[in-house]
Amino acid sequence: MTRGNAVVIGAAGQTGRVAVQALAEDGWEVTAASLSGGRDERWPGEVRAVRLDREDGTALSALLGDGTDVLVDLVAYGRKHAHQLTGLADRIGSAVVISSGAVYEDGQGRGFDTQDAPDGAPRYPVPIPETQPTVAPGDTTYSTGKVLLERELLAAGEALPVTLLRAGAIHGPYCRSPRELYFVKRLLDGRTRRVLAYGGRSRFHPVHVANLAELIRLAALKPGSRVLNAGDPQAPTVAEIGGAIDAVLGRETETVLLDGPPQGTVGDHPWAIEHPVIYDMTAAERELGYRPVSGYTESLPETVAWLTGELRGREWTDAFPKMARNYGPDALFDYAAEDAWLKGYDQGAG
Repeated sequence: MTRGNAVVIGAAGQTGRVAVQALAEDGWEVTAASLSGGRDERWPGEVRAVRLDREDGTALSALLGDGTDVLVDLVAYGRKHAHQLTGLADRIGSAVVISSGAVYEDGQGRGFDTQDAPDGAPRYPVPIPETQPTVAPGDTTYSTGKVLLERELLAAGEALPVTLLRAGAIHGPYCRSPRELYFVKRLLDGRTRRVLAYGGRSRFHPVHVANLAELIRLAALKPGSRVLNAGDPQAPTVAEIGGAIDAVLGRETETVLLDGPPQGTVGDHPWAIEHPVIYDMTAAERELGYRPVSGYTESLPETVAWLTGELRGREWTDAFPKMARNYGPDALFDYAAEDAWLKGYDQGAG
């Protein structure tokens, strides 16, 4: 006796691998769809892996056939994908779709898209509830596109019950742009000092893939139209993250703290935000009975081991080309600039 059938779009990605496993182990008949059609070695044998071009609406329609009880869409974005799903609503019992915590704006209209503007760093409430205003929907940025997706799907109402999960900073193995690489590579390169902007206090709420998969599993069991935050039980500071990764690799690093923003590339890092971004998880706990299955620190050994393996014998830009495109090939590991700054810092400190 199964719970029903589930289709997971984006199954070969970081979250998809774990979501497929969680659903299959919970008794769903899972079809794992991805551009590659690949399988994860951890999946039960009965999981069906198929190729799917997410942009091909005809192929998506054919994949659904007579219908599916639950559709999990990990890559949906913008109006086009929303219309694909609402157009197939009569063949979808319910949906679980990944959105982003980047959709929020503060009381002054600041959000992720304004961070580089003067006084553009958002000042969110701590923690951020799902009732916090969002940026306007549109197709100009990642944030606006996710809001557009959310609104189009929620407008379907009872015709398509959809749980939208506003994910924090997703982490775990198989990430194409892993923030933890910033610390891991530095330790592997023998760096014994690091500089962190904003006093090392930056907090950007993470969510481990196992916790995101648990939210997906629970939402599949309790269909409804809603938005829920998705985060880990802890939101450590970037200084705490660096210390935890040091401990995993058995290293000690001196941390030099900048009170203000990065100075060029010095002090910059993938968590570099001035004010904390922490998501309120009480709604997920109340509506789904969510309990996290992993904490940030507990999950690090697996992530660090995977990163170390991916870096072995090759340049980081080859191992993680998406991250290199996002940050630039030199911004995160500009050791020459950092050493020059530290030399001046030491002379001044002396």
